[in-house]
Amino acid sequence: MRTTELDVPDISCEHCERAIVAALRPLAGIADVRVDVPGHRVTVTYDEGSVTVDRLRAVLAEADYEVAAAT
Repeated sequence: MRTTELDVPDISCEHCERAIVAALRPLAGIADVRVDVPGHRVTVTYDEGSVTVDRLRAVLAEADYEVAAAT
């Protein structure tokens, strides 16, 4: 398992948190999704063999949450 932090500047409220979790959690290989609303960060724990950071970025972009950076 790997953990990645995504900087998502458009996070502003609990609705954003729910939308992000709903978009990412169903993906194969996702173990955990945590959203820090005030910090505009999403922490994702996932199986690298099942999902990539690029896929996480794409799914969030489809949900209208662009990722500014990933660490």
